[in-house]
Amino acid sequence: MQRWASMKTTADIVAAPPSGRMLCNPCGRASVMRQERRIVSGGMMIRSWECLALATGSNDGRDGAVLSHRYSSMLSCDSDLGLRLKTIGRVVQLQNRRAREPVVEARATADAGGAAADEGAGLEAAQAGAGISESGKTLRLGSLFGLWYLFNIYFNIYNKQVLKVFPFPITITNLQFAVGGVFVLLMWATGLHKKPSVTQNQLASILPLACVHTLGNLFTNMSLGKVAVSFTHTIKAMEPFFSVLLSAAFLGEVPNPLVVATLVPIVGGVALASLTEASFNWAGFLSAMASNVTFQSRNVLSKKLMVKKEGSLDNINLFSIITIMSFFLLAPATLLVEGVKFTPSYLQAAGLDVKVVATRALLAGICFHSYQQVSYMILAKVTPVTHSVGNCVKRVIVIVTSVLFFRTPVSTINALGTGIALTGVFAYSQVKSKKGDKKLK
Repeated sequence: MQRWASMKTTADIVAAPPSGRMLCNPCGRASVMRQERRIVSGGMMIRSWECLALATGSNDGRDGAVLSHRYSSMLSCDSDLGLRLKTIGRVVQLQNRRAREPVVEARATADAGGAAADEGAGLEAAQAGAGISESGKTLRLGSLFGLWYLFNIYFNIYNKQVLKVFPFPITITNLQFAVGGVFVLLMWATGLHKKPSVTQNQLASILPLACVHTLGNLFTNMSLGKVAVSFTHTIKAMEPFFSVLLSAAFLGEVPNPLVVATLVPIVGGVALASLTEASFNWAGFLSAMASNVTFQSRNVLSKKLMVKKEGSLDNINLFSIITIMSFFLLAPATLLVEGVKFTPSYLQAAGLDVKVVATRALLAGICFHSYQQVSYMILAKVTPVTHSVGNCVKRVIVIVTSVLFFRTPVSTINALGTGIALTGVFAYSQVKSKKGDKKLK
């Protein structure tokens, strides 16, 4: 009795010529390898061949028999029952021919044939399931990116409409944190996301992140209240510049020359756009710059503090805790600097439509929290570089839609400067991507 439990690696015969006799790994006979097939399923590659083996009487008692079979990975043979092959996803075919007799198809035993058929059906089902699964993942990820962009567009539109008639950015920012805090509490209370168990040490590490998060959003709203939405986002395209600068200053990271080269069009493009911006004023410009500094400081602090995401403290819960902390951090400043302004009596006294302003402020708060929440969800599914490229595309979409919605006057030089800056951001993302690939290698 002769039995095979497994075959050698496919690399042994891939290099052989496609025709002519060679040694077949499973059956060990001089044979003609007719072809090679590759089947990819869920990242797994299965290779199969058709072998025309020339059998001899000394091996299996079949003088002049021709054994033709396809195989892929696992097979076995019992000489007393004839050749029985157990393959993955491929039907085994045996052809027997006695000396000078026509080729007759030999049938394998019923149990072997049934097993092969079952395995073939199983692989096909697995392949179909994997295809559906991959399509579903792609669709979900695409939907998340779409929601990220959509929430961001509506946040900038509603937020700008409110800040134009209600110029109190501290109050508006704290209101947005309050709306986000309500969403977080509802999410935990309803079990949509597991409530985290946080230690005092973790809270102490999160507090500095909450401080810079608060300042970053406050400065962004201050800029949006002073200049056009498109100009604010053009200035915020300089985030990579401050990321490299702060990482070098506080983390000791020496930037790659290619990374530095990509910063030139970013800085030059923002400078060109600023010189020709119709809504330019220093308060709006400096506020957007301060927003860049604080948001990139948050990234540096994240690396230095290394908040331990243990147990249920994932990215979403970390953002949720930061949102609640930001509300309590900004509440005293709101009362001390601007007082209680967002009331029906004050809005009516200012000649504003209470319902319209309140609705837009509420929608801005919902979109504010939603787009950041979705951003963290995307970051959990893709690489940071992919997220960075998506953020660059998002900025382009926000700039274009805000220009169209608010009918912002844009000169040719202004548009050129914005385009150069955004091209630099995209190049920066690509260089960082290649740098990350080299680290992985």
